[in-house]
Amino acid sequence: MLRRTDRFVELIGRQLDLLQSDEAELFTEAEEAEAVWNAAGRDDAEEAYGDFQLVVDAIGDRLLATRDTYAATLSPDAIDEYRASFNRAAARRFRRFPTIVADLDDGDV
Repeated sequence: MLRRTDRFVELIGRQLDLLQSDEAELFTEAEEAEAVWNAAGRDDAEEAYGDFQLVVDAIGDRLLATRDTYAATLSPDAIDEYRASFNRAAARRFRRFPTIVADLDDGDV
């Protein structure tokens, strides 16, 4: 069976590499916030999770901005294909932060 090639895979890989490089401090902050949350006691866990989620939401916002900014340059018939490809690639790369994927799916219009 022939596998359909994704014409956006290389481009999206570069976009995600650039975003991860440009936002390295934000990704470090997310890792640190996750560690604080995991180490938090019962009384502090909810607040620590909220702090962690704020950082993850910021990463999701950056991903949405990257995806939607580029999608706006495409022909209407390519937008859905690009967004789906971007979402798959982001889900694979950032699976450590599963709410990012949900944010991307919610951002589909």
